[in-house]
Parts: sequence; C-alpha cells; structure tokens
Amino acid sequence: MKCSLASFVRAHLLLCLGLLHCGEARVHTEVQAGPLYRVVGSPLSISCNVSGFASDITTKHIEFRVTKPANPTFEINIISTKDPSFGYAVYTKRVRSNEITLTHVTSNSVVFGIRSLEKGDEGEYHCSVINSESAYDGIYSAKTALKVIDNSLSVSSPASTSLSFNEGDAFTLTCQASANTVQHTHLSLAWYLGKDGEDSAHPIMSLDRDFTLNPGPGFEQRHQAGLIKLDKLGGATYKLTIAHLELSDQGRIYCRAQEWIQDPDRSWYTIADKNGEETILNVKAREALPDTSSLAVAISAQADTLQEGQELSLLCHVNSHDLQRRFSSVAWLRGNVELARIGPTGILSVGPEYIRREKEGELRAARSGEGEYSLTLRPVRTEDRGEYVCRAGLQDRGPDGAFTQRAAQDSSSQLVSISATESGLSVEMQNAVSVNEGFRLELRCKVLKARGQLSVTWQRKSTPAAPFASVISLDQEGVAEKAEEFKSRRVNAMRPAADTFTLELDGVRPSDSGVYQCAVSEWQINTKTQSHSQSATVKVTPADSFVKVNLMSRNHIVTVGQTPQLMCRVSGPRLPMTLTWSRQRDASTIDTILTLNSDGSISWSVDQQRYQLKVENTGNEVIYYLLINGASQREAGSYQCRVAVFLEKVHKKLPPSNQLSVSVQNPVSKLVLTTTGALSVNVNAGIEMRCSVVSEPCASSRYSVTWLLQQQEEKKTIVSSDQDALVTFGPEIVASHRDRVGVKRTKGPSFVFSIQQVGFSDNGSYTCEVVEWLQDPRGDWYQLSAVSKTTELRVSEPEKQLAIAKEDKWLNVSRLQDFPIPCHITRQSSSESEFQVTWFWQKETETEKLPLFTAHRNFTLQDRFGKGDQLRFGHPLPNQFSLTVLKPSLEDSGLYFCEVEEWLPSLSHGWRKHAVENSGYLTLHVYAEGDVEAVSEQECRSPIWMGVLIAIVICSLLVIFLLVLLNCRSKASERQKSDQNLWAEAHPLKEKPIADD
Repeated sequence: MKCSLASFVRAHLLLCLGLLHCGEARVHTEVQAGPLYRVVGSPLSISCNVSGFASDITTKHIEFRVTKPANPTFEINIISTKDPSFGYAVYTKRVRSNEITLTHVTSNSVVFGIRSLEKGDEGEYHCSVINSESAYDGIYSAKTALKVIDNSLSVSSPASTSLSFNEGDAFTLTCQASANTVQHTHLSLAWYLGKDGEDSAHPIMSLDRDFTLNPGPGFEQRHQAGLIKLDKLGGATYKLTIAHLELSDQGRIYCRAQEWIQDPDRSWYTIADKNGEETILNVKAREALPDTSSLAVAISAQADTLQEGQELSLLCHVNSHDLQRRFSSVAWLRGNVELARIGPTGILSVGPEYIRREKEGELRAARSGEGEYSLTLRPVRTEDRGEYVCRAGLQDRGPDGAFTQRAAQDSSSQLVSISATESGLSVEMQNAVSVNEGFRLELRCKVLKARGQLSVTWQRKSTPAAPFASVISLDQEGVAEKAEEFKSRRVNAMRPAADTFTLELDGVRPSDSGVYQCAVSEWQINTKTQSHSQSATVKVTPADSFVKVNLMSRNHIVTVGQTPQLMCRVSGPRLPMTLTWSRQRDASTIDTILTLNSDGSISWSVDQQRYQLKVENTGNEVIYYLLINGASQREAGSYQCRVAVFLEKVHKKLPPSNQLSVSVQNPVSKLVLTTTGALSVNVNAGIEMRCSVVSEPCASSRYSVTWLLQQQEEKKTIVSSDQDALVTFGPEIVASHRDRVGVKRTKGPSFVFSIQQVGFSDNGSYTCEVVEWLQDPRGDWYQLSAVSKTTELRVSEPEKQLAIAKEDKWLNVSRLQDFPIPCHITRQSSSESEFQVTWFWQKETETEKLPLFTAHRNFTLQDRFGKGDQLRFGHPLPNQFSLTVLKPSLEDSGLYFCEVEEWLPSLSHGWRKHAVENSGYLTLHVYAEGDVEAVSEQECRSPIWMGVLIAIVICSLLVIFLLVLLNCRSKASERQKSDQNLWAEAHPLKEKPIADD
C-alpha cells in the first residue's frame, strides 16, 4: 500500500510538472550570438550558458565542436570539460598547450577561448551540454558563427626620438591611425605617458570610438584649463598639444589605436590594437619665486620707420614692486600673431611663423636688464610692418612646480613702417597649383637679379588668416632642414639652377592644401641683406574625386556550375591601393573574399579554389576580374569591390563600388515522366499506379516523389518519398488508411503507388510529382522544379450479375412425403460475394407472401414461420441452398420460392447489399391418403376420358397400396438410423432474430 501511494504521488508530481512545462522546452542552451568578426592573431572568447536542469548546483559538462566552411556538415571535436581526449588530432596540440581553453564560470556556464586566432579557425562553433538526466526535454546545443579577418590597422608616428623642452614650454606630437576593414568599425586613439620604473603607462588623453574626449587620471584640470588638447586632423591624424609642459610630463609618450566592431548582441569589442613609436620627452626645471604684484608695461622702438633689410629693435619695459623676486613672462605680438615669448624662467619660445627666422638668426629676443626685454628682427621684410604690442604677466608657481598665469597686461601699440628697397631681388612663382591626392606636389620659385648667396624657406598656412609655418628650408650652403611637422614626410627642397628653387612633397593629402610661400633671402658675408617672398595657392584634390570604382558583369545571372565573371573597374591615376572583394548574403553579414594589398600580396578569406583573381591594365583604367569557379547557391549574393588608397602609411577608404547581385539559378528540369493511364476498377479491388522516368538522368541524379489526390476542390498529400527514400504520409491520411497504401521504387527509375481494397472514397485524380535532385560543385544537393503526371481513378460497383434458377415446377405430394425447395445460384457478381437466402410461401399468386426461413450470410439460421421442427436447411455447395419441409399438411399447399440477397464488402461502407433475385415458383399440392384428384365436368362427359379415368383409378389404388407398404417399412427404418438429409434434423431449429447488416 505504501508503494502504491508513493507511486501515485510521483505520478501526480510528474503530471503537474508536465503541465507547467507544457508547450515549452525545459532545458535551454544559449551561446553568444554571431556572426563574430575577429582579427587574425587576436584572442577569442565565446560564452555558453545552460539552464533548465533539475539541479543548478551540479556542474554541467559541456563540449565545443566546429564545422568549417569547406565542409559544413562535418563536425570536428575541439574540447570538452569532461573528456580530456575529446578533441580531434588537429586541435590536440593547441588544447594541451592551453592555447584553446574551456573554463567553467559557474556550474551552468562556460567560456571557450582561443589565445591567438588563425585563419583556419573560421567556422560555426557548436556548444553542447551533456545530458545527465534520464530523459531529454529541451535544447542541448547552440551554435554561433566566427569570421576571421585580416588585421588592417595601421598606426604611425614620428620616428623614435628624444626631445628636450623647458618647463612651461609648449609641446605637440602627431600620430596617424587608419584601418581598411570591410565591416563597419570605429577607431579610438589614446596618448600614453610611460615613466621609468613603472610597468604600466598612464593615459594622457583619449578619443573613444564615439568621438568623446576623455582626459586621463591626473590630467583633468589641465584639460579643463585648455592646456592639454587632442585634435583629429583630417581622417587619420591625431594631434596632442600640451601648452605648458610640467616636470611630471617627462617620460616616454606614444599613441595607441584600437579598432572596435559591434557584435550582434549590440556590445562593442576590440578586434585590433597597435602602438605607435615612442618619443622620449625630457623636461628641464626652472626655479623662481612667485610674486603677485601688478605690472606696468611699455613698448618702444629704436626706429619706427625702416627700409627692407634694416634692423627692427623693440624694447619692452616691465615695472613692478620687487620685480627681481617675481616670475613674469613677456611676449611680443604683431596684430594677433605672437612673435616670441620669454617665459617665467627666461626661456625663449618663438611663434610658429617665426621659428625658421629665429633659427636663421633673423629673430633674437633676450632680457637686457632689470625689467627690460628686447626683440630684434634683422633683416626686416615689408610684411613685418604693422602695430606691435608688448604683453607681460605675472605667474604663480605651485608646490608641484607648475606655473599659473595671472592676468596679463598689454602695452600701448607701436606702429612700425617698413618700405621696400630699390634692390633688384625679386621672386616669381605660379599663382595656383592643383595636384591629386597621393601624388607629388612640385613648386618652383624663380629668383631674379640676385647678387649674393641665397637661401630659401618654404612655408605653408592652411587658411589665409593663419600664420605661415615652416615646411623645409635650404640655407646658403645648400643644407636642407625639415620642420618638425614634416620630419616623417617625404619632402625635399632643391636648387636645380642658380636662380631656381623647388619644393617637392610626395603623397600629398587634402590637408596639405593651403597657401605656400617661397621666402628667398640674400646674404653678404654671413649677413642677410634682404629677403623677398612670393606665394601660391595649392589645392589637393581628394582621391575619391578622381578615382572611380565601378562593378559590372556580363553574366551575373547563372545556373549552378557555371563560372560568372565580375569586373571591378578602377579608373583614374595610379596610386598605391588596397582592393577588397566582399559578398553580402543578408542585411547583417558581409563576408570578405580576398584582399589585394598595395604590395601585390593577396590575402584569401574563403576557399581559394572557389574563386580566381585576374588583373588587367588598360591605359588609365585597371580591371580586377573575380571569377567564381563553378557557382553554387553558396556563392549567390550581392558582390562589391572596395578600394582604399594607402598613402604615407595611412589607409583612406574610397566610396565602394555599386553592389552587383549574383543570382545562381537551378538548371531547368529536363525530366520526362510516363504514368499509368486512367483506371476503372470495382470497389474493394487492388490497384497499382506506375510513374516512370524516361529521360536520361545525370550521373548524380536522385529523386523524391510525392503522390497527391485531387477530389473536387481539395488536394491532399497521400505519401512522399524523399531523395533518400524516406517515406512519410500526409497529415490528412489516417492510420487505418496507411495500411492500404504502399510505395516502392524499381529500376528505371520507376515509382509504384498501390492501394489495397479501394473504396468509393479513393475516387479522384492521382498526381505523381517527381523532383530531381542534383549535386552542385561544392557537394551540396539542390532540387530542380517538380514534374508531375496525373492518373484518374474511378471506383464503381461491380455489375449486378446475380442469377438464380427461375424454372417453375409443379409438385404433388401426400402428407407423408417430405419435399425440398431448392435455391440454385447460377451466377454471382464477385468472388467475394456472400449471400442471404430467404424462402417464402404464398397461397396463391396474388396473396401475401410469408417468409418461412432465412439463412443469413454470417451462417445464422432463422425460423420465420414457427415451424422449425418441420424444416431442414441444406447447403451442399457454395452456390446451392435448399430447404426441406417435413410431412407437409394440406394447408402447406401453395407457391414456394427463394429470395437471394448478394452482399459485397466495402472499405468505406462495410458490407452492403448489392443485388436481390428471386427463384422460380414451386407449385405444391398436398393431398391426403386415398384421395383422388377431381376432374373437370367436361372430362367426365367425354367417353374417351372415362376409360382413361377408370384406368387411372385402378393404377392409383395399386400405387396407394404399394405406398402404404413402403411407409410402414420407412417408419421401422427411422427408428434405427438417423435421417440422411444434409441439414442435421437431430437438432430442431430455434428462432433467433437477426438484424440486417
């Protein structure tokens, strides 16, 4: 009893749990959504979580497998948390060296990791949980796709060098970063400061992937004060500016770029990072005492009217209480342009426009006395004329050694006029120059009427309002010197002729556009006597304005196995470029096919046997052909070629080509069928329909066949056999009907459809629908269009061929004689016919017929008249029935006949009555012993018949006498042995009412 109760409780609990989980899987396996794009050499991590098991505490064992694009149906074991030998040999070494790991985060979750991705790691990764329970209920495996792409991130900065600055000086450094990834990615860049003795560098300033500036820890206040800035110039240049260097800024400064991609789960992931070259920065300290008193500032000029080539001397007077104990800075400005500045520690810094002149000795500034500062320009140029201002300010020094600028005080303005001399020196230069991006800029400067040695300084400003900044100079000795900003560029200053100077700048960018100035100076015995300059406007045309990419094809709609050819036409001047072919199969997935690098190397991202690359040079156009060898449905999609010019180690993406859709269609089916003609059969018969392929099949042809039935407006599937001969029935075919239906295949091939015991419900049009399956060049099976043939089936009742012996008979019997009523079936409608026989009696032809006896088709006998003890039934042969009446009475005289009902089987309607026929009449006359038959009055009157009657009477007496003797003997014999009738009279009939079928 206890066991029964426990079983009942368990069953009840299982039922409740089943109701709770009705309609949904209990176990669920979830893996990180894909596709995941990762770079060669980068790490990979894929998370996998399992839920729904009975126990959350028990550690679940999980396995990882992969299917490669070349064979997507073959799974390769990688690693398992349960079995150390789970992985295939190709992964064994990497698993043992912990390059591939599978780590439990919790009992129900793991992280699959690869330390360094290889190109061959691309594929679909399957995470499967081992079921530790007795039953399966749910999803035990999940998969995600991994795409391994090339690392195209490029980072460059000025070559490693060591720079020394004084405390408080300004400092700038540039870094270039770009990527040529086909997928949509973002770049982030950060500047770092590394110090000796420290393992990790400190971020100074960063520009994240969302273009947000973030100062590093410890640099926030200086960023807010505008002393530290990070600017993005153009598409790939990042400039770090520190307006006021501090001692703590000393160290190794470098940039780091990161490339980010957004995964399908909307999270951002770093796929590549790279550092630029390090620059060693040395900062020298300057000591002084702070003072906060106010200043009085004045400016004066030795001469305010000068000629070109003379010397301009400007004095700045600063007066304040106890000035010698204070930190102050002094600057000279012409308009809003700062010429030079003497900082609080006495260090001179020069404005960008005057750096070259200071290096050439044209500009000098120094402290000439207590509170006095002098600025000298020699030789002056006509462009030096204007109003000059002296600006001075006190600065406070904090505990950390950093200076804080107090409010500055400007002097009154000093007007300086400079007139041109009558020297014959002049400079000629073209007014405007246009050059394409990536090409060489060449500027020519012609000098006229020069008498001494010449030097030249090439300068540039990006806008008319900006000051000129030096590009490169060539002194009178022929020594060239690049400006800091152009040290990493290929720039040259040359003097091909005595009166000609040239500037050559390779790989120009749109940011190189601006106004270029050629400033020529004349020297006499190491003294510059005069200078003259000329300017030209330079416009750099972006590459996307003259390099055009167009994609086209003559056969982009092909059938399986053909080779489409795509043409990517790149027109325009020749530039070092990277070309990438890609294919997009859906809105979110872009697959890289190959990348043709600027150095001619090719990086393949797919099976190289599927594609072929061909390059053709035609004058001002290069055509890149992509051939798809033996196209299959896998190669269908939208193709695109993308070009990126590679200039000065920077990728610049150009607008991609138009998308070209390659459609791979299945070939037209040449399948020809023959089928069985129209069938007309009787109900309950068996039928067979044959559908044969008479066309020539391919070597790899396989076939699937579906048999359908059309009845009025309804069409339903009966049975299908797929290309692997797997048979499935239609959803509308009930189980009882499936037993009657059969399908088979024979040589040819031929497809045979059979139905046993057809019924009226089987009437209709039967369609044999055959689909031919072929194998594409990649081994995948695809189907052609279906071909069908129809056979009409008509099921009808068999003809009513029932026939009964209809011969009329007359019989005279005495009351002591038994008489049989035969019922002989001479013909029947079907071999499966069954019969029900009923004998009737009626007094005369017009009177009511009364049933005597019925033999049902199920072998049940029924007395219909209440004389069962007088009736004997006989069935000697299948088509012969008889009913014998024992010792009839005088009232039994009359008409006797049998009625036969023919019954046939039907699957849909069961047994049904098919035909009814009656036999002929048996006319019976029963007379008593000694009775003589009456004769007509006419016969009695006839003399002839009188003699005959007398003879008959005499004979009748003799016969009666003999019958009496025989009857006596018969009774004696009946006492000793049983009756010889075919029906067993020893068992009297019993009435049993039988219902009709």
